[in-house]
Amino acid sequence: MTSAETPVLILLGPPGAGKGTQARMLEEEQGLVQLSTGDMLRAAVAQGTPAGLAAKAVMEAGALVSDEIVLAILQERMAQPDCARGIILDGFPRTDGQAAALEQLLADQGLRITAAVSLEVDDEAMVGRVSGRYSCAKCGEGYHDSFRQPAHAGTCDKCGASEMKRRADDNATTVRERLKAYHAQTAPLIAFYEAKGVLQRIDAMAAIDEVRSALGRVIGRVAV
Repeated sequence: MTSAETPVLILLGPPGAGKGTQARMLEEEQGLVQLSTGDMLRAAVAQGTPAGLAAKAVMEAGALVSDEIVLAILQERMAQPDCARGIILDGFPRTDGQAAALEQLLADQGLRITAAVSLEVDDEAMVGRVSGRYSCAKCGEGYHDSFRQPAHAGTCDKCGASEMKRRADDNATTVRERLKAYHAQTAPLIAFYEAKGVLQRIDAMAAIDEVRSALGRVIGRVAV
């Protein structure tokens, strides 16, 4: 596979739409590499990469990490050999400015966005979905009180760890505020990518396996 053929997918959707869960499934089943902004940031800081050191200094000063640093961290990560199989961007871009900067970064490497997938959901349903979710403290595998529990209570299906965690902001009030922020800042990206002819829409209210199958079909159409 040449660099020009490397699939680059973006997952769009509000909190609770299943971006992380679906990205991990695609990673396991399709060989694509999930690039989560938060995970990349933490890894770069821990590894002491140039962009990681810059991010660490900003965070220790109590400021927000700039788009430039996030893009530098993304560029560092994409330079690693495993990304040649294709990548899934989870959590980035979030704004029009980030989307434009991402396009330039990709173009500099002879790459392009092959699909931006909008995981479409009902806001009120998301409040219930997010409020009940939790994850394995060791590997990050996601679960839910109602929709997806481990086969053996308290034990992660993926790695066998017994410690689970919940995000402090996964409550109804906070979720509604995050949904408002999503619609104001990130949802306009749907129109941005639609205008470029790369948008794919998937009903993310369907069962996890149905969404996974739909994503698989998208990849089959766009990844050459």
